[in-house]
Amino acid sequence: MSNQTICQNKKARFEYEILEVLEAGIVLKGTEIKSIRQFGVSLDGAFAVVMDGQVTLVGCHIDPYKQGNINNHEPKRQRKLLLNKAEINKFAEKAKVKGFTLIPLSIYLKEGKAKVELAICRGKQLHDKRQSLKDRDAKRELRNA
Repeated sequence: MSNQTICQNKKARFEYEILEVLEAGIVLKGTEIKSIRQFGVSLDGAFAVVMDGQVTLVGCHIDPYKQGNINNHEPKRQRKLLLNKAEINKFAEKAKVKGFTLIPLSIYLKEGKAKVELAICRGKQLHDKRQSLKDRDAKRELRNA
């Protein structure tokens, strides 16, 4: 079964230099997975933090389920990410280094389960962003030529 990409954080790929990528599961409440399957999720401004030996996704917005009732989920709540202890320790060490952060790149469905592609990133400087724009324009011209 193939992966179905639900949401991508395109701005993160422009704003940050991606150093390492890892797949993590998400702990969801009842109506959240239904809303994700309806493409009701946004990663704008989302990031992950390591607290008390756990990785938590902060700032991810999952729309309330339209057919839900009063027990619907809170859209901007913090969600625990599922990683094994070795992966958490490895990420925690790298995330503590000044200038590095954990950014979710995409959310996708894999075998019916929601997964997050999490990356260790370093913020780009203005000149790096300009170079990215030049490279993208050059690729576009080659394709159109």
